[in-house]
Amino acid sequence: MKLNRTFGILLASTAFFGLANSAFALDGNEVLAKINAALEMSQAKLAAASVEVDGDNVTLTGATLTVSSAPQPLSLGDISLEEVAEDEGSYDIGKVTFQDLNVDKDGTKVTASDIYMTNMHVPATPDLSTVSNMLLAETFHVGPFSVAANGKEVFSASETNANYSIDDDETKVDFDMAITGLKADLSTVPDPKSQEAIKALGLETVAGEITMKGDWTMADGKMTISEYAFDFNDIGRIDLNMSLSGYTPALIKSMQEAVKTAEQNPDKAAGQQALGMSMMGLMAQLSYNGASIRFDDAGITAKVLDYAGKQQGVDGKQFAQSIKGMLPMMLGQLNMPDLQTQIVSAANAFLDDPKSLTVSAEPAQPLPFPQIMGAGMGNPADLVKTLNVKVTAND
Repeated sequence: MKLNRTFGILLASTAFFGLANSAFALDGNEVLAKINAALEMSQAKLAAASVEVDGDNVTLTGATLTVSSAPQPLSLGDISLEEVAEDEGSYDIGKVTFQDLNVDKDGTKVTASDIYMTNMHVPATPDLSTVSNMLLAETFHVGPFSVAANGKEVFSASETNANYSIDDDETKVDFDMAITGLKADLSTVPDPKSQEAIKALGLETVAGEITMKGDWTMADGKMTISEYAFDFNDIGRIDLNMSLSGYTPALIKSMQEAVKTAEQNPDKAAGQQALGMSMMGLMAQLSYNGASIRFDDAGITAKVLDYAGKQQGVDGKQFAQSIKGMLPMMLGQLNMPDLQTQIVSAANAFLDDPKSLTVSAEPAQPLPFPQIMGAGMGNPADLVKTLNVKVTAND
């Protein structure tokens, strides 16, 4: 009797855990639906020929991404979602792996491998009120990428990495991106005149990297790009940075709605015109905090001066001197004495010893965009002072 009762308990336990397992099993179609609910804000939709679940993994077979602005869906192949966990209606995905890209069309072949995202959060109710309600992944990675034309590689990159990190109070997002191992083959440029300049400047092959860093605070919509640099060997480094306020979740939502309304308008021309007017109105909510652009020379300036001088029958140093002589007269038309003095001083220093050039516009306090546009149309000289424009060299 005891044995029968024990056996009965075991059977009941097995049945219970089996039912529990079934009740808490992942619903792959629900995961896809939640992803699409979040993508809807960007006017995009992810579809799959089939959805398969294996434990906590979901596979989307024959996936395609449709974006409203694109003429046709983008084929993504198979997508693997690993370590998928449900949390009160939202989903956390440990890793999203995409199929290698291999497209060969009209003599152009594009390949990319090792494409994935990690720690993706799919919100239960997507909106822009908090970071936890947004579709975000902590990292995005692409391995070797290349573009070949007629069998010859013309562009490639070793690796692309993008990272996002969220503050504990979910009010600020920090981000960075790096594209490393960039190579571009300019020897195939068809225009003879361009090819002559490319050879003279030693730019048949260009190599370098692109990096970016920044942060976004949701409460005041302050977006700061602290680094956006293009750094190429034997050429130089161009670094842009900027900061603006007012880019709030509410503004982003209004912009998305304006785009959606324009796209739904059967009269495309009228839709685009209305969109332009809407965007002008929305831009009025933004404030400009400051920006700058800096160039650090790595040898290209001397080559450019030599090449341009040769066209005039002089060497690079002589050509630099001729620029210095003409610059004050050329800038006189601006009718901005202070700025003209800065430009001439910086240009003279840079041409004598090419190290760096920096142009900055850092106002004493944030300026609303309508104020900047009004000043620009009224008196550009006053705008230059208001923006506190400075031009310096070799600093």
